Amino acid sequence: MEQSKVYFSDLRAPVGTNLLRKLEKLIRRAGIGDIDMEKKLVAIKLHFGEPGNLTYLRPNYAKVVADVVKSLGGVPFLTDCNTLYPGRRKNALEHMEAAYENGFSPFSTGCHVIIGDGLRGTDDVEVPVEGAEYIQTAKIGRAIMDADVFISLTHFKGHEATGFGGAIKNIGMGCGSRRGKMEQHNAGKPLVRQSRCVGCRRCSRECGQDAISYGEDGKAGIDQEKCVGCGRCIGACNFDAIRTPDDAANAELNRKMADYAKAVVQDRPQFHISLVIDISPYCDCHDGNDTPILPDVGMFASFDPVALDQACVDACLKLPVMPGSLLDDRMHEDGFVDHHDHFINTTPEAEWESCLEHAEKIGLGSRSYTLITV
Repeated sequence: MEQSKVYFSDLRAPVGTNLLRKLEKLIRRAGIGDIDMEKKLVAIKLHFGEPGNLTYLRPNYAKVVADVVKSLGGVPFLTDCNTLYPGRRKNALEHMEAAYENGFSPFSTGCHVIIGDGLRGTDDVEVPVEGAEYIQTAKIGRAIMDADVFISLTHFKGHEATGFGGAIKNIGMGCGSRRGKMEQHNAGKPLVRQSRCVGCRRCSRECGQDAISYGEDGKAGIDQEKCVGCGRCIGACNFDAIRTPDDAANAELNRKMADYAKAVVQDRPQFHISLVIDISPYCDCHDGNDTPILPDVGMFASFDPVALDQACVDACLKLPVMPGSLLDDRMHEDGFVDHHDHFINTTPEAEWESCLEHAEKIGLGSRSYTLITV
């Protein structure tokens, strides 16, 4: 397969420039202007951040992308779909309030916020997926599918279920409606290791399905019938007491996510941007964030989301570990096994390779790329 082009800009900003101008230069050099956007509705998919979390991308970056789209004649809007779990993004009203609270308003970004799957997360479109193996029809937020052009703006970081959260996760999981997210998650249902559970009950506060209860000994148990496998409880547990039962479940989640991403981008213009900064160990869906596990890297852009994710993870795996981070703690635990992979060392129950392998297999993009520094 022909190598895809991935464009990169570091985070150095000498006097006279700044990161916002560097981002605009990057995406223009990467070819965003080659897309016909004249009078087209342009979805800019990003994560607004759960209130309390401070590693989500600043709205300033979204404004740069929106302003470039408008300069090309397009009509941009910022979008994401509702969540499965409790928090402040589970319906459109709360979700928009959370977005505004975190700075994503028409006044700060120059475009409107539209929640892709509607008020209750039920406004979706069933999209047949070309070449998919796990999904017959993906359930994608209607507003996202109604757009003429699709752009992803991703915060690249760690993730407790998929190893890392990059462009494919932002697109595939993020654009799924609530039932679409459930369809992707429903194979990987976690279990509790009773010997490690201390009965702190944090996991139950994160569960949106009331699937977690406690025995007379105070230990947690998960009702497999109610559980949808979203993995929030895994990230909530500070004692490594909750894990998925086998590697196949994570691999299936990753492959479904790639199938969903293919549904979103197939047959229409697409462009993708990833900022590898504030590389937290877990997703921005949490209402808090731990210290970054790795130093900041920079900004990447490509027409190919698979090549983009591969370039971002390759850059991360070359970095030193941040002292005092969760990853640093893991590496100093008794019995630590080095997987020579920062993301798997952080969350050994997770893996990411299956996602990129499957994404390439179904024609979402190529893992082979040429890196061009801007």
